[in-house]
Amino acid sequence: MITAPNRTLIAPSLLAADFARLGEETRAVEQAGADWLHLDVMDGHFVPNITFGPLVVKALRKHTKMPMDVHLMIAPADPYIVAFAEAGADNISVHPESGPHLHRTLQLIRSLGKKAGVVLNPATPVQAVENVLDLTDIIMVMTVNPGFGGQAFLASQLTKIAKLREMIDDSGRDIVLQIDGGITPKTAPLVLEAGADCLIAGTAVYGAPDYAEAITALRAAGPRPAQAPLASGG
Repeated sequence: MITAPNRTLIAPSLLAADFARLGEETRAVEQAGADWLHLDVMDGHFVPNITFGPLVVKALRKHTKMPMDVHLMIAPADPYIVAFAEAGADNISVHPESGPHLHRTLQLIRSLGKKAGVVLNPATPVQAVENVLDLTDIIMVMTVNPGFGGQAFLASQLTKIAKLREMIDDSGRDIVLQIDGGITPKTAPLVLEAGADCLIAGTAVYGAPDYAEAITALRAAGPRPAQAPLASGG
């Protein structure tokens, strides 16, 4: 069993970084106080964009000691999970829609010694995860439609976040509730009040002139006291 965070975790999304300087950008946010490095993997099929694969994760692993939080926006996901695990991913999150057997997918991720996450798109109901809570370390709520950074925050997802917070608390499991999409110092308090533990921020960090100041502002938006952050598994 993992333990949930004792402060708001901040996971800058590499999608918003300067792709010509990924190693430098990774080290910069770690030095600025980030907790995890979030990596959005897109295939141009499951979502309308293409980013990077296991080779980039492997190349970046030597640049940071932060847990590498890999979000697979690909279908099918199962054939690539071992490659991302071997590349150095610590957390691997998948969408219920990316394969026919979510339970088996989560079993595979955990069998590799990695933290397993389930990602809920705006139209995906909370019920998609309720029967796999025993295999889930992270639940990620998308507060935008996946595929591109810089989208506007969908306030309609706040009710979902609150429902998931209740579901997690009732389960007695230490599951990290993570939010991705349109996170800024203005929207962060809304999701934290609803029960979030971890904020994924792209342009709010990488688009800021001072990464440390941006991370501090997000964390100060309203930390959710709980336990301690996930340790690196890779």
